[in-house]
Amino acid sequence: MTTLSAGPDARAGLGRPAADRWPGLATPPESPLRAWVAERLFRHAVRELPVRVLLAGGERLGAGGPAAPVMRVLRPRDFFHRLGADAKIGFGESYLAGDWTASELADLLTPFAARMARLVPRPLQVLRRWVDRAQPNAEKNTVNGARKNIHRHYDLSNELFSLFLDPSMTYSSAWFAGEEDLEQAQLRKIDGILDYAGVRPGTRLLEIGTGWGALAIRAARRGAQVTSLTISPEQKRLAEQRIAEAGLSERITVRLQDYREAEGGYDAVVSVEMIEAVGREYWPVYFRTLSRLTRPGGRVAIQAITMPHERMLATSDSYTWIHKYIFPGGLLPSLESIGRNVREDTELTGAGRRPLGPHYARTLRLWRERFLANWPRIEQLGFDRTFRRMWEFYLAYSEAGFRSGYLNVWQIALSRKG
Repeated sequence: MTTLSAGPDARAGLGRPAADRWPGLATPPESPLRAWVAERLFRHAVRELPVRVLLAGGERLGAGGPAAPVMRVLRPRDFFHRLGADAKIGFGESYLAGDWTASELADLLTPFAARMARLVPRPLQVLRRWVDRAQPNAEKNTVNGARKNIHRHYDLSNELFSLFLDPSMTYSSAWFAGEEDLEQAQLRKIDGILDYAGVRPGTRLLEIGTGWGALAIRAARRGAQVTSLTISPEQKRLAEQRIAEAGLSERITVRLQDYREAEGGYDAVVSVEMIEAVGREYWPVYFRTLSRLTRPGGRVAIQAITMPHERMLATSDSYTWIHKYIFPGGLLPSLESIGRNVREDTELTGAGRRPLGPHYARTLRLWRERFLANWPRIEQLGFDRTFRRMWEFYLAYSEAGFRSGYLNVWQIALSRKG
C-alpha cells in the first residue's frame, strides 16, 4: 500500500471549536456502526476520484497523481463518526471542526461535486428516505419564518460583507468580460438584468430583494422610479444610507416587506438570486406574485441559481450542511421547475435567458480570496476561527459546484401579455 505523510498536525488536528459557541461541534457523535458504513462508502467514493486523501498514519486513498489536490484527514475517527451520523452535514461539519484540511479547498471539492449523483452506489440510494433528515418545520419560509431565516445570514454584519464583496456590495454572480475587476463585472450583471426587464426613463420598477441597494441605484440612474423590498433590517439601513449618499432618495423607496405582502402594479419586476431562499412549497406563490405585480405589457427579470432537475427531486426534502449553517429553509430550483411554475402559475411567457455559471465560479473565488485576506479585520468583529472555516467551506463548496457544472446560474426574461 502506498503511503504519504499526513503532516505534523496529524495527531493534534487544528484544535476543536469552542463548545459554548458551537454546541455539537466540539464533541463528535458516537455511532460506531454508522461510522463503519460511512468509512466504507467514503473509500468507495474516492477510489476513482482525481484526488489524494491522506489519513493520519500515512494511508493514501484516491486516484490522484502528484499534482492532484490533497485532503488530509487529521482525525479519521472523528471524521467517519460525523460522516456516519449524517453524511450531508457531517462532511462539511468535520471541516469546521478541524478534522480534515485541504491543499486548496475548491480544487479538492470540485471532483466531488462533478460526481455528486454517483458518490453513493445506486443500489444504496434507495435507502435515502430512511437516513435523510427532513428540513425542520421551524425553518419553513412562512412570512415570519422567512424573516428569521434571512436574519441568520444577512444580518450577521454589514461590515463583514463589505470586507469581501466589491464596492457595489453586490452579493450575487458577476458577469465578466476579459480581465476587468469584480465591481465592473457586477455592474455588467446588473445592467443585463435591467435590460432584460426593459428598464428605462420613467419605468416603475419593483425589486424583490434589495441587497445593499446596488441594483436600485443603477436603475434609478437610468431614470426609473424604484420600489425595493427586503426583510433584512440591516440591509435596509445600509441600502438607504447608500441611496442617500448617491442623491437618489427621491427615486428609490426601500420597504421592509415580504414579497407576498406587496401590492400595486409595475412596469417591470426584478429579483436577483432570491428564489433560492423561497422554498419549494412557496414557488407557486412567488411566481404568482411576480405575475400579479407586473402590469399587462410589462416584463420580469430574475437571476436564479439552478441544479439538475433529477437532483432537485432527489434532495428536495433533505436537510443539508448549507441549510444548517448558511441558508436555512431554501432550495435551489431547476430550469424545468421554473418553467413549470411559470406555465402553471402565471400569465408570463419566456422572453430570453443566458447562463453565467463559469462567471459565478470566478466570483466566488474572488470573494473567498478577499475573505481570507481580510480575515484579521473580520476576526476583530467578533468572529472566531470556526466561523472562518465555515465561510471558507461555504464559498469553496459553492465555487466547486459551478466549476464542475453541477450548479448553474441564469438570467431569465419573462413578459406579460398586454
